[in-house]
Amino acid sequence: MKCVAQAGLYEARIPTGAPYKLRIGWADGWEEGADPYSFPPLLSHHDLHLFAEGKHRELAHMMGAQTMTIDGVAGVRFAVWAPNAKSVSVVGDFNLWNARRHPMRLRHDGGIWELFIPNVMSGSRYKYDITGPDGARLPLHADPFALASEIPPATASVVASPLDFEWHDEEWMARRSSFHAENAPLSIYECHVGSWRRPDKDGTRILTWDELKETLIPYVVDLGFTHIELMPIMAHPFDGSWGYQPLGLFAPMPRQGNPQQLASFIDACHQAGLGVILDWVPAHFPNDLHGMARFDGTCLFEHQDPREGLHPDWHTLIYNVGRNEVRGFLIASALMWLTQYHVDGLRVDAVASMLYRDYSRPHNGWLPNYYGGRENLESVEFLRELNHAVAEYAPTALMIAEESTAWPGVTRSVDSGGLGFTYKWNMGWMHDTLSYISRDPLWRRYHHDNILFGLHYAFSEKFVLPLSHDEVVHGKGSLLSRMPGEGGTRYAGLRAYLAFMWGHPGKKLLFMGAELAQWEEWDPHGELAWNMLDTPWGRGMHALVRDLNRLHRTEPTLHQRDTHSDGFAWIIGNDTENSVFAWLRYGDDGKPVLVVCNMTPVPRIDYRIGVPLPGWWAERLNTDADDYGGGGTGNAGGRSTEQIVSHGYEQSCVLYLPPLSVLYLQHEGGAG
Repeated sequence: MKCVAQAGLYEARIPTGAPYKLRIGWADGWEEGADPYSFPPLLSHHDLHLFAEGKHRELAHMMGAQTMTIDGVAGVRFAVWAPNAKSVSVVGDFNLWNARRHPMRLRHDGGIWELFIPNVMSGSRYKYDITGPDGARLPLHADPFALASEIPPATASVVASPLDFEWHDEEWMARRSSFHAENAPLSIYECHVGSWRRPDKDGTRILTWDELKETLIPYVVDLGFTHIELMPIMAHPFDGSWGYQPLGLFAPMPRQGNPQQLASFIDACHQAGLGVILDWVPAHFPNDLHGMARFDGTCLFEHQDPREGLHPDWHTLIYNVGRNEVRGFLIASALMWLTQYHVDGLRVDAVASMLYRDYSRPHNGWLPNYYGGRENLESVEFLRELNHAVAEYAPTALMIAEESTAWPGVTRSVDSGGLGFTYKWNMGWMHDTLSYISRDPLWRRYHHDNILFGLHYAFSEKFVLPLSHDEVVHGKGSLLSRMPGEGGTRYAGLRAYLAFMWGHPGKKLLFMGAELAQWEEWDPHGELAWNMLDTPWGRGMHALVRDLNRLHRTEPTLHQRDTHSDGFAWIIGNDTENSVFAWLRYGDDGKPVLVVCNMTPVPRIDYRIGVPLPGWWAERLNTDADDYGGGGTGNAGGRSTEQIVSHGYEQSCVLYLPPLSVLYLQHEGGAG
């Protein structure tokens, strides 16, 4: 070969179609291998067409770094979307991070640069060296489509082999539709795996997926939860964001292990009868220089106008979901987790911020939609398309919206004009009831409506009742610390609040630590207060959560009609003086459960409550029981009815209501 340019350009003539290799001399030796440019472009025109339309659902296999063998030569095909770049080179361990070695080819019809590089192996680190449309060379960018990444603070993408895992969850997957049916029990343990437990109490270490298989799964199963929800495990550059500012929507966070180990963890969950839900963030992304911000020198993934593209609360960038390629990028990410990793559902973060153009913005800080309104029509269409795609590719998966406003039809089907989510977090219920339970019991009588109001709209959507991580951070304190009173009164208050929640219509979500009666608020850099299990208060709260979940799963009355108004009936909602509430839960078997709440530290003796059926009402749960750390008072197993009219019923029971307690009683027949 002859050098034809001082910059290091060489040239040689080769007969058409003749196979050849390159032998390159370096200062420390010789390198021999196939020429990357002897291989033709590999992406099909059909792939490029679907990508440009935002309809390619398997971008995890099309884009990024894909290991493959071409004409008997093993290597990696790199593909990245940068339509406005003047040039793109892939740099990494395999070429000494030299941008002159592997400039990529532009496929004009898709704005995608691609190149197959022989002899690159899984585990190699890489980035993209991009020159913007103005000729300026940009900071090296990680791959938005990468399947793996370095452990922060390192920022390179990592070549990963396709997930090749032998699943053993056939029975779970075959039955998942019944587990996720509207009339099935759904009780979710929300978990930040990094701070759940620290190995040997070493704050610098976290449990791996293999270790979590042996510890976390049996713990959650023993507590009786049906699902575990993992706070975002997608690759993110800053641990302090807890995963809610991700830059690797196709890559699992490497701290806990590799993709195979993550798949093994999910497989073990399924074999133990436990579903897995992931938090997923399509609302915004951080502006790190190595990430997606101004990726090709232009606002590619984000909006250009900060009134649309900058999130004022989190100082992050907002995806331009009105652009086909961005919409397809996000939907393909969601489908990858649901299909390749067998994930059972996604909790979609910050949906409210997506639906409104003026969310958290001053009156002059946002742009109206085409019709002059505040609704974000592009986001609405994106969410509908997302949920339609999930229904097609993972029809039994759950899609849960964190949506804090009164947007109508969040859980209505797309075909009926809704957004198409399976469930919606009931943020209003959470804020109202936490406000009520945090007040001194002396003043609760004046805030009765905080409990009643949620039932006015409880069946307008399909709701999950969340007590999430957001309620135990940023100085809010733990759930226990928000209970008024001293000593055992606080524990009694939290026991009553949890039993109130489990008896209320709606599916359940509890953030880790509450089951231990943890005093301190959640510390993402520490671990849960496991020492509480050495105290009667902690053991009692743990036992109560286990029994609540057991009843929730085994007693159909407590879950079958969670989303239907005919599964609920008030008995007492107006006793403001005593702060007592009572209602009935109905299932399909005609054996109602009576839930009675005494929200004061004063016992209510000989409290008469009307009931619809005569006979024996068995006490199925009492939060004041000795086993829960309570005072051990109650109704000696139940009460028989008397032929005395009360609350509109022809018969009634006289009950003892322990202080700060909740009772569940179920009709078991017999004469009154």
